[in-house]
Order: sequence, then C-alpha cells, then structure tokens
Amino acid sequence: MTASARGLGVQLAPPGSEPAGLGRFGEYGGRFVPETLVPALEELEREFRSAWSSEEFRAELAGLLASYAGRPTPVTECHRLSERLGVRVLLKREDLTHTGSHKINNVLGQALLTRRMGKQRVIAETGAGQHGVATATAAALFGLECLVFMGAVDVERQALNVFRMRLLGAEVVPVESGSATLKDAINEALRDWVATVETTHYCIGSVVGPHPYPWMVREFQRVVGDEAREQCRALLGGTDPDVVLACVGGGSNAIGTFAGFIDLPGVRLVGVEAGGRGLESGQHGSSVSRGVPGVLHGARSLFLQDEHGQILEAHSISAGLDYPGVGPEHAELAAAGRAEYANATDEEALEGFELLARTEGIVPALEPAHAIAWLAREAGRSIPKGATVLVTLSGRGDKDAEQVAERLGYDSFR
Repeated sequence: MTASARGLGVQLAPPGSEPAGLGRFGEYGGRFVPETLVPALEELEREFRSAWSSEEFRAELAGLLASYAGRPTPVTECHRLSERLGVRVLLKREDLTHTGSHKINNVLGQALLTRRMGKQRVIAETGAGQHGVATATAAALFGLECLVFMGAVDVERQALNVFRMRLLGAEVVPVESGSATLKDAINEALRDWVATVETTHYCIGSVVGPHPYPWMVREFQRVVGDEAREQCRALLGGTDPDVVLACVGGGSNAIGTFAGFIDLPGVRLVGVEAGGRGLESGQHGSSVSRGVPGVLHGARSLFLQDEHGQILEAHSISAGLDYPGVGPEHAELAAAGRAEYANATDEEALEGFELLARTEGIVPALEPAHAIAWLAREAGRSIPKGATVLVTLSGRGDKDAEQVAERLGYDSFR
C-alpha cells in the first residue's frame, strides 16, 4: 500500500514491522506509565493504527510533506569532501525541509492525529529547539494551542529557536530542575500531560517514551530512509551505499534513515552518539556504549546510570544529543548486532562543523556534525578507501551559529 501526494513526488512506503506485544523491541521498549496515562496511550495507538492503514490519512500526510515541508529532500554528492577523505560521501538533506530539520516529518503526522482525536492542545519537549519549532509550526498551521518545555540551559544556548517558537505563537516554558536540559524538559511535559490528558496530545519528538511512540515516530520518520534508498540507487546505478550513517540522541533521524536499509545485510548501519568531553570523563551522551538497561520516561532501554540505578546527567555540546538514553529500537539493533554505535567528542564535532562548511558550503547542525566528524576520523580506517557513505544531515546549523562562533573564537558574530 502506498500513498502519493497527487503527483507531487512524495511516496509513503507501506508500514514497517511493528514491535511485539506492548511495544517490545527484544527486551526493550514497553509501556511503564502511571495508570492515568494508559487510556490516552491506548487511544493514541488505536488512532495511529487506524490512520496508518487509511489511504486518506496517508495521502493527506504525503501532500503536506510535499507542499508544506518540501519533500522529497535531495541526496547531495559531496565532491570536495569525498576527494579529501578518499570515500564517496552522499548527504541526505533533511536540513532543507521547512523548519530546517527532520523533525517536521513526525510532527505533521502527530498534528493530523491530534486533529483526528479531537484535541485542541499540544505539548512538546525540546532540546536543540528543532522539535519545538516544528511543533509550534504545525500548531500554527492547524490552529492548535501549543506549549513547549525546554531546559533552561538549552533556552540560553538555543535562543534563536526560542524566538522562533514564540513568534509562531507557542508558549516556551524554561525548566530549571535537574540538569535543566532535555531529560528534565521531558519530565515536565509528562507531568503536564498527566494533568491535562483529556484535552492534550503530547507530541514526543524522538523514538523514546512509552509505546506506541517509538514505533509511531519511526514510521513517520521512515520517509527519510525510504527516499534515500531509492535516490541512492538512482545515483549509484542500482546499488546501495556501503555505509549509512546518522547521529543519535534519542534517535529519530537515525531510525528513520535505518528503516530504509535495515533489510539489506550488506549495508553497514552506524549511529554516532555524543562523546562529550570523552567517555572516560563521564561527561558524554553515549548511552549505547556506556549505558545499562533501565526504565526512564515510560520505556525500558539503555540509560546512563550509576551503581544504584540513578540516571546520570548527560553532556554534549549539541543540545539535541544531550540525553542520557536512547530509543529502545536502537538498543535492540545494537544487541542484535545489526547496527553499531560509535561516538564523537565535542571538539571533534566542532571540527566536523567547520569541515563540511569549508569543503561543501553546507553548515550542519552540531548534531549531524558528530556524524561528519566520525566519518572524517574513520575514512581509510574502518571505512575502506573508495567506499560509498550516506550521511543523514538531520538539521542545519543556523541555531548553533552563535554557540560555535564563541567556541571557535570568532569575535565578529554580532
């Protein structure tokens, strides 16, 4: 079953494999929430199943993705970067969507579901601000009330996106508790949802949280990988890339990309997490590499924890990777050996940021700059010379410009 946007070029692939039972990916996933939220999650699962099997719903979403979000996004060949690294580099350009990142794909789907459920208010959490901007954008488009929770630290380092959200009519609530970053914003969003569940839809921005969110968000984001697979085959004469690479925080852009290639055993899947100040420093966001199984925000997955099971604070120069866990499907892909998870440090991400800008004239967000940095480090090592690598450029770097300028010592930003 496919749905197209009335000749506008967007194709939504058939639904992918769904998790077992109550959202289980192997030993991970599930639904660990207060009883007050169970009816809302059951309603959301029913509505999503019904919508995702509806030609009308999928055609409407495909139309929005084409005419409003700007899909399909292109795959760009990076000639100068490829020459420098000795591997063929292709970029899946999610930075070219409306709002500047992949987040709009998921949010438009959830906004349609919100309307379908008859709710008039949406809440969201955001780290780097891109999901908050996308949610505020969809709320303006559909006439919904919108409240966005954002860690106070992220409010400061992502001031441009805070302004954009407020301009779009959303209320932005700085969260001062804990580390005042993404984890704490999710905590506050969940508290709000418990109190307002009858009238409010919680628009989660990544493949985290209780079932059906990890599955549902993956399905809304799989358009990235499905497009990329066909585009790569057209560009590569019918063959597939050797390596598919994406940054991983909660993991929505990566799982959306991997969805298009996961059934191809010859394609190496690599997710790059935040190495922060180095894994040995304890100040990082590498949940797959250093996390242990636990439950947070309604699901079982891999989380950074101490010996008593207390969640540790994550660190990353990029607000979107500053989360102490990973989506449950990523945890299962790692356990099964189908995907591997590496990391890049803050300093390496800054180098990746500059490298792509200076070789290709493309300024990435700090999140995918981690993937570029890892590629630069591994080209000619674990990635053989001459290999073809597809990198999902999950967002553009406007939001990070002031932060990066300060870190790199530029004195003429203002």
